[in-house]
Amino acid sequence: MKGERFARMHCSVARASAVMADRWTVLILRDLFLGLNRYEDLRADLGIATNILADRLDLLAAEGIVERRAYQDRPVRHEYVLTPAGQELYGTVLTLMTWGDRHRSEGRPPLIPVHDTCGRPADPRVTCGHCGEELTPETVTHTPGPGGRTAPGTALVHTVLAKD
Repeated sequence: MKGERFARMHCSVARASAVMADRWTVLILRDLFLGLNRYEDLRADLGIATNILADRLDLLAAEGIVERRAYQDRPVRHEYVLTPAGQELYGTVLTLMTWGDRHRSEGRPPLIPVHDTCGRPADPRVTCGHCGEELTPETVTHTPGPGGRTAPGTALVHTVLAKD
């Protein structure tokens, strides 16, 4: 399997990438967040080959990111509903979209997310869940976690962490 090597690495980014780091997977998630949750709707919107769509949906279901639910018996047809784990990926997809709008849309973003509460275009930021401050590489220090060790995928990270 394509992401198996990353899934075995001792790194949370690598393990997440084993599932998420595929262009089609991210676009499928975008469509699910926008309310397109039936196979035929996803296929028609993305112009994706049926074997690739089926493969990515099977992966997302196996990883607990979507749940497959039958909405028709004859023939059997399914819709794909985001699980709580899948819902947690919204910020990731929104942040990617915002980055693409800033750096790849030539000033003409295809979608504009509007925050329902304030009615203004959303400008997503990654913030600290404790104090609300924006997290940037300059304001975050990484320290070893309880599962930290030197292993494939983190072979040199310990040298960076040991500098402090």
